[in-house]
Amino acid sequence: MATKGLSAEDAKLRAERNFAKVEKRREEAESALEAVRAEQRAVAEKTARLRALRLAKEAVDAEAAAEALKNMPAKAPKARRTKVAAAK
Repeated sequence: MATKGLSAEDAKLRAERNFAKVEKRREEAESALEAVRAEQRAVAEKTARLRALRLAKEAVDAEAAAEALKNMPAKAPKARRTKVAAAK
């Protein structure tokens, strides 16, 4: 065992230091994980907002295109050229 030859007090201090190190690492890991999760939430919210804006714009564009087609004058048929008229 690693505590062989240590007094009870020294073994206790060593165990407390090791425990403190482990706790510090755990807290740092939790903090880092929370930062990553916050960034992921921000990206997801931004993506949702941009998607909603894009869909709204596409709907407005489609409505405008439909209105433009509706208001476009009907094309008159072109006069056909016959061979006789083309030879003149």
